[in-house]
Amino acid sequence: MHHIYKLFLLPVLLQIHIYFWFAAHRIPSSSLIYKLPMNKIEEAAFPSLVSEMESVQARSLLLTRPGFLIRRLHQIHSALFMEETLEHNITPVQYSLLTALEEYGELDQNSLAHHIGLERTSVAEVLPRLEQRELIVRSQSEHDKRVKYVKLSRKGRALVKKMRPSVQKAHDRTIESLSPEERKLFILLMVRLVDSEATDRVPLLKAR
Repeated sequence: MHHIYKLFLLPVLLQIHIYFWFAAHRIPSSSLIYKLPMNKIEEAAFPSLVSEMESVQARSLLLTRPGFLIRRLHQIHSALFMEETLEHNITPVQYSLLTALEEYGELDQNSLAHHIGLERTSVAEVLPRLEQRELIVRSQSEHDKRVKYVKLSRKGRALVKKMRPSVQKAHDRTIESLSPEERKLFILLMVRLVDSEATDRVPLLKAR
């Protein structure tokens, strides 16, 4: 699993490390080293990272494709999530939905779908299962019968709170191969990618 993170992070880590390497060695901007191609600078300053990057890329063409790696990482996290939360019989999507209701309060179904980045039809399929378990309460708008509102029940709120440590453990295990600094960078890079693609096709909010 470690190589998945490294393929995302290595190019950025190289740039950051090179910047601080120049600063630490007090290399002036007039130095000839700045005139070298970036790959030569990387090889000179951080041969181990460059070697690891080349090794990962040489293993398979698939490991050069972000979409493939994102899908694999999602599979890994989903498996860890289910392992850590097995006793509760809640899927990652269901927990995201419950968490959004805890954070934002009562929402109409369209807004709920928007907050967690799901299609409205997908949310409509998940809600009945949660309602059957009495984890949510649904109601119709008094002004527009087409609009349905959703809120957490007391039982649902208690479940979200009870599951929180197990869910956090699953997230921690997902990125445990990274150092604390790499974890922060990994999160920031993912946020940047998600924010840059915040369209109707992937309806995520950039801010509350």
